[in-house]
Amino acid sequence: QVQVVESGGGLVQPGGSLRLSCAASGSIFGIYSMGWYRQAPGKERDLVAVITSGGSTNYADSVKGRFTISRANAKNTRYLQMNSLKPEDTAVYYCEVVESGSLTAYWGQGTQVTVSS
Repeated sequence: QVQVVESGGGLVQPGGSLRLSCAASGSIFGIYSMGWYRQAPGKERDLVAVITSGGSTNYADSVKGRFTISRANAKNTRYLQMNSLKPEDTAVYYCEVVESGSLTAYWGQGTQVTVSS
């Protein structure tokens, strides 16, 4: 069993910042990549940012220069630092963990981010 837990969501004013955390635990062999996706009401789930085990990163155009994905000191934990937040960033943010070897994807339950004045 692999557990993926997100935290750090909340309500923030436009221009503000939040940091999301994603932690994977359980019987996971190794991590190929960890990424953040988001889904707004009535829309599909879209990639926000991803980081591989080698440290390569990829971002959606809409968040480049504002969001940063990084590795934490704690094993199997990644952060998403979100700055200069906009109302259109409002969504449920999900963490995806892709296991090394099998490339099986595991998802967390999501954390709500609301950007509003």
